[in-house]
Amino acid sequence: MTDPTSSTARSASPAQTTKAGPVPALWMLVMITLAGTLAMHIFVPALPIAGEALHADNARMQLTISLYILGLALGQLFYGPLSDALGRRPALMLGMAIYSIAGVVAWQAQSVEMLIVARFFQAFGGCAGLALGRAMIRDTAAPDRAVQRLAVLNLVVAIGPAMAPLIGSLLTSALGWRTVLLALCLMGVGNLLFVWRLMPETAQATGRINLPNLAHEYRTLLRSPAFIGYAIGGGCVTTAMFAFVASAPFIFVEQLGKPASHVAYYLSLLILSISLGNFITNRTIHRIGLVRLMLSASLLSLAGGISMLVIVLAGWASAVTLEASVLLFTFGVGMTGPTALTLAVGINPKVVGSAAGLYGFAQMGIGALCTALAGLGDNPALGAAVVLATAAVIGQIALRTALRFDRQPPG
Repeated sequence: MTDPTSSTARSASPAQTTKAGPVPALWMLVMITLAGTLAMHIFVPALPIAGEALHADNARMQLTISLYILGLALGQLFYGPLSDALGRRPALMLGMAIYSIAGVVAWQAQSVEMLIVARFFQAFGGCAGLALGRAMIRDTAAPDRAVQRLAVLNLVVAIGPAMAPLIGSLLTSALGWRTVLLALCLMGVGNLLFVWRLMPETAQATGRINLPNLAHEYRTLLRSPAFIGYAIGGGCVTTAMFAFVASAPFIFVEQLGKPASHVAYYLSLLILSISLGNFITNRTIHRIGLVRLMLSASLLSLAGGISMLVIVLAGWASAVTLEASVLLFTFGVGMTGPTALTLAVGINPKVVGSAAGLYGFAQMGIGALCTALAGLGDNPALGAAVVLATAAVIGQIALRTALRFDRQPPG
């Protein structure tokens, strides 16, 4: 039987070979990365309809989003060490298998509890592509080439959540809410076949997980007030927006009486706002400086969160006013996200990989917590506003605390 790894360079025509071995085709890396990000919010437009079908209230339906994000958070800490021990390809195959099996369970779920559990494991499996796609680029590409390929994956990470509500809305309105889950399942099976037949191995497996060394690196980071501040602040000012995303169908459809098909367009504007923030960051960071840009951008998010809370409490809530306040919040997200991450992983140059994984865990964990908290109570708009405003305040405190300790050695 032919070994799929040895035949990769011939099977995947876009692949190249370097000193590190065959280079995965970029389209494959895009597909495995997209699986995890697309599934995050593709189910959001279907939440009210699925809730009626499964006899579940808003809070329990929002757990299908918040626990998905939690699964992405935990996966950040799992797949890196596992792929070092077993190789990138086996770790990816395991992740895609988990994603596919969980997708089948979610598709056929007859209770909201089963759906919630299946979505968690779907995220845990899908995180493999999100975490290892970047690692495979670092394994094989020269620095200048790596930057170009990583830029494409970062774009996918941003575009995935932007595309997801639109796709989910179209599938739900045309074919029903279960079709969304079926589409994710088929995507997982396709990715599993791609990895098995076409994906090359890019790293030399060590055969074991160095838990003592990994634990030491994590302890070093957790003892650093600067890293903790950047991780908490970055999460509060970035992934807290997931609270509004998960609440959007209930806010716009049930509270404001807008058509369900409009929700996807409201959410897509948020991603455009983030992209604009990223663009401005790239153009101004050399003139303004990393720290000033981060603090100024986080103030924009604070203004957006506070303004949304004021709008809801004053009874001024409308599609325009709420969307405007959240667009201000996400505009700040687009500038705060990359700057906080850069400062966080620069705390200790010896543990950049562990810092990135731990930062990603904190970021997604905060997003999951904010999403769950927004589902409490009977007023989705008020719940989301309180979460965004509170997270923005905590983010300000955390980032400014991090800056005070940044010059001290970690640990």
